[in-house]
Amino acid sequence: NNLTMLLQIMEDFLKEAPKTADNDSVRQNVVILMGKLAKDMDKDSTKVKNILGQLISTLNTPSQQVQAAVADCLPPLVPAIKDEAGVYIQQLLHFLLQSEDYAEKKAAYGLAGFIKGLGILAVKQYNVLNELTDAIQDKTNAKRREGALFGLEMLTSMLGRLFEVYIVNILPHLLLCFGDNDVKVREAAEDCARAIMSKLTSHGVKIVLPGLLKGLESDLWRTKCGAVELLGAMAHCAPKQLSTCLPSIVPKLIEVLTDSHQRVQKSGTQALKQIGSVIKNPEIQAIVPVLLDALQEPTKKTQASLQILIQTRFVHFIDAPSLALIIPVIERAFQNRSTETRKMAAQIIGNIYSLTDSKDLGPYLPNILPGLKTSLLDPVPEVRAVSAHALGSMVRAMGEEAFQEIVPWLMEHLVLESSPVDRSGAAQGLSEVIFGLGADRLEKSMKEIIERSQQIDLAAHVRDGYMMMFIYLPISFGEKFVPYVGRIIPPILKGLADETEFVRDTALKAGQRIVNSYAETAISLFVPELEQGLFDDNWRIRYSSVLLLGELLFKVSGVTGKATTESVDEDDNFGTEHGLQSITHALGRDRRDRVLSGLYMGRSDIALTVRQSALHVWKTIISNTPRTLREILQTLFTLLLGCLASSNIDKRQIAARTLGDLVRKLGERVLPEIIPILEKGLDSPHSDQRQGVCIGLSEIMAACSRDYIIAFSNTIIPTVRRALLDPLVEVRQSAAKTFENLHSSIGTQALDDILPYLLNVMQKDTIPTTTNGEKTQQEDEEQEQEETERDYALDALQRIMQLKSRVVLPYLVPHLIQSPVDIKALASLTLVAGDALARHLSRIIQAVITHISEEKDPQAKQQHMYYAEQLLAAINDPDGIQVVIRETQEFSRSSKVNIRLVTIDLLLSFCKQSKGAYQEYIDDLIRIGINLFNDENEQILNTAWDCVDVIIKDMDQLELQKRLPIVRQALRIAQSSSRERGRLAGLCIPKKGIGCILPIYKECILNGPPDLRESGANGLNEAINLSDAEALKSSIMNVTGPLIRVLGERFSTDIKVAILETLSTFMGKVGVQLKPFLPQLQPTLLKGLNDPARQVRVKAGNALGLLSQIHVRIDPIFVELLNGLKMNDDSSFKETYLLALKNCLTAVASKISGDIKKQTEQSLISCQSDESDIVRQLASNCKEILLSSN
Repeated sequence: NNLTMLLQIMEDFLKEAPKTADNDSVRQNVVILMGKLAKDMDKDSTKVKNILGQLISTLNTPSQQVQAAVADCLPPLVPAIKDEAGVYIQQLLHFLLQSEDYAEKKAAYGLAGFIKGLGILAVKQYNVLNELTDAIQDKTNAKRREGALFGLEMLTSMLGRLFEVYIVNILPHLLLCFGDNDVKVREAAEDCARAIMSKLTSHGVKIVLPGLLKGLESDLWRTKCGAVELLGAMAHCAPKQLSTCLPSIVPKLIEVLTDSHQRVQKSGTQALKQIGSVIKNPEIQAIVPVLLDALQEPTKKTQASLQILIQTRFVHFIDAPSLALIIPVIERAFQNRSTETRKMAAQIIGNIYSLTDSKDLGPYLPNILPGLKTSLLDPVPEVRAVSAHALGSMVRAMGEEAFQEIVPWLMEHLVLESSPVDRSGAAQGLSEVIFGLGADRLEKSMKEIIERSQQIDLAAHVRDGYMMMFIYLPISFGEKFVPYVGRIIPPILKGLADETEFVRDTALKAGQRIVNSYAETAISLFVPELEQGLFDDNWRIRYSSVLLLGELLFKVSGVTGKATTESVDEDDNFGTEHGLQSITHALGRDRRDRVLSGLYMGRSDIALTVRQSALHVWKTIISNTPRTLREILQTLFTLLLGCLASSNIDKRQIAARTLGDLVRKLGERVLPEIIPILEKGLDSPHSDQRQGVCIGLSEIMAACSRDYIIAFSNTIIPTVRRALLDPLVEVRQSAAKTFENLHSSIGTQALDDILPYLLNVMQKDTIPTTTNGEKTQQEDEEQEQEETERDYALDALQRIMQLKSRVVLPYLVPHLIQSPVDIKALASLTLVAGDALARHLSRIIQAVITHISEEKDPQAKQQHMYYAEQLLAAINDPDGIQVVIRETQEFSRSSKVNIRLVTIDLLLSFCKQSKGAYQEYIDDLIRIGINLFNDENEQILNTAWDCVDVIIKDMDQLELQKRLPIVRQALRIAQSSSRERGRLAGLCIPKKGIGCILPIYKECILNGPPDLRESGANGLNEAINLSDAEALKSSIMNVTGPLIRVLGERFSTDIKVAILETLSTFMGKVGVQLKPFLPQLQPTLLKGLNDPARQVRVKAGNALGLLSQIHVRIDPIFVELLNGLKMNDDSSFKETYLLALKNCLTAVASKISGDIKKQTEQSLISCQSDESDIVRQLASNCKEILLSSN
């Protein structure tokens, strides 16, 4: 009812309103209102059709606003006249393409309204697009072209994305219209393009843009212009579509600016202006002309535009059109050679990314990143820093997803071997990227960074790259990095000691960064490590620690540390009391004292760079050196004592220099303060400090005058005594060195006050047992403590002897050889006495042997022997060995069995332990040993035999051959004094026999020259004669083998005779023990019977007679002898065969078989008729022996 009432009011107004011009606008508005109401009425109502007619009539109003309003009202009402729609459309098309301006416009609005009301299919159904296409191509009628453009503009505006499918077909014609000769057509084309672009969807952009970009490649300038203007019109796209298309459009438009055709250039400029015109950011809008200038004249205007951008304070959000103009300028700036230009480009990128939508930025990344990467590796640190910050801002704004390849690229360059600049830039960039990604990413990354920075098996440049992260992460994260400071200090310190210089430099920079950025945290975490670094074995770590501590102390005290501290006097100071108080407050008194002590010691470092740096820091922060030294004296000495005792020679030298410097600087008057500190140091549980006390005393004595040392000797001497009895060997060693210095300073007083004390400790009596014969636990503990102290005292004396043997030995020997002789002490001192021992050795050996021989307790005697053996083993100088040989030779002739026994036991031990040392005295040793072969004591015999065996076994071939005459002579002398003629007791020991000297005979027989072979055989014969069968059993193999071997070779008659004689003697001694050798002996001896030399044949015959006595089967021997008789016609050979036969018959005639006897008898009968008297006589003798055996 209300609708009807409203329509009635409006109809009445139209009927009654005056037809004047003043009421025209009212009537138009009423009609439009009726159209708005009609959309809610029944479409079959006649009123709807009437209203529709009135609306169409209203289109004639020459007002774009009215026409647009009517067009909006038409779509809902058109279905009411659907059957008549075709007629209306044709009328509207006629008006559109034939009428004047507003008629064309009204027709365009009406057409668009009808098509929208009928639906998009009506475009094809009523052939609308074809009509418009034909008109737009009509080159003869500009009005038709203009009208067609109006129609397309309205259709696009009203249908929106529904009409998008037809745009691709329209664009080629639209491009041509941009170059139309008619201004109105061109303007219509611009309006049409603007409408099209404003309605494009993202899909539409994808469809349209390739065609437009392709148009830029056309050779026709008009086509190019059209494409450019259409691209410029794309600035009117929706914001979402703008961010998609502008990154592709603007670079192409920039290229157009350099086109050869002026109109194309102008179009390009205009297109860029269009883009600039839609910028919503007021800051950018204000500088659009500057940006356009930079795009048109990059070489001249880029620098100025960048400066303006840098100066611009961005407050509003930066939209896509703004980026489209800014980014190309920045891209070109990154390619510029100017450092300042690249730096500004990076700064701008870093600034704008925080005010930009990441979706708008995304398309520009591929173009920006290459330039940013190049700047990140720039040689100029400032450019790298700004570029890294910009990269971090981009990552923070867009997220890691947009930079998938940047982190791998940074990691690659972080460990690049070729350039430290690249590693630095990559480290800086990676730090900013991690900061952009947040604290969680930092936590994940730190573990790998810390591990890799100190992984020794990695290449130096890899460690360096990761170490650089510790320089830049604190810059990026600021206070947020504090929790990680403690974790990165160990790798930084390790880096300071790296063998590669550039790694050390990087670690030092990282440490400086920590100190400067986190001074308070560094005090609690870094200072303890640096404090240790001041005393490190590696001078590079000491140097780095001094530098870093200097940085920290400068910061705490409020000085720069950059001022020069060079002056004539190294004790000139430039510090202030206030600064030192600040350091004390920050570090605490104890830590301050340790740090200052370390710095003062650094002034005496062996490395020049450490000395210079430590001196600079000291002079900068200390106002009064003597006063400060007195304040830190206790702490300084504690540290000095530890360093003085260090195994590192550098530390010892530094501490020694410092101590000497301290005494010189404070004067000898400081001794009353120093000595008590040193004395107290011996109570320290730390062995290095106790050792340091000794070294410190030595250094002080070296720096002070003799008078001062004598004045303090009452304090120094007890201190040295205590140190000499310290439980730790290193302390005792240092104390011995102190004793040496003390003796050099005060002379014999040191001997008189210290050596008797040590001797008294050594010679303390053991604690007696209680009345019931058993010791209490307390007594056991006290005895154990005393024994330990005795060992310490002995060791102390030993170490003193190493340094002062010539002075100390004459003092000690008389005390030690007094009964009871302290053999243990003598042995220990002998080890270190050196060549000073020889002049006292004779008395020592006499005392030792006498004392042992008189000892009754077997256990004590065994212990004494052990130490005596050690004593002799320690003697290795020629003079000492000569004394040992002389004394043992003398004692071996003693009438007392105990003395001889002790002597030969010690000599055996000496020979075993001192091989090689007694080469010059081997002959004397052999004589001593063999001389005891006739001793009555069985133990002496065995030991003497072992002694000779040890000596001879250690000889080489030449030595063995040289010793043959000595052995033969010694055996003759020994046998001459033996109580048993033809027997030497030392060669009759069961299982030993002649084994100790046999190697000499064997070597001479087998390998010696002819005269030595003969002498060796004769000597062996002599030895065999002096032995017995039982003792020779152990040597059967070693005797028989060489003899048979020599007989089988061609040697002189004398040698063969000597060998056969020895073999006969041996067979006579061992008899049946030679049965295993019968197969070798029989042919060897039979061969001897055919030797040209009669002596050889005779000796062989004698030996054969002995052999037959032990032979099991004797018949073959007789067969061989009988065959020899038959075969030889020479009387001399027959003679020797008969002699051999006689020997065999004499030995075993009764054992031969009957056949052999007959053969033998026949052969002898034949020989009895020989021409030779001797042959006949021998044959008769043999026959007589044979017959008597029957």
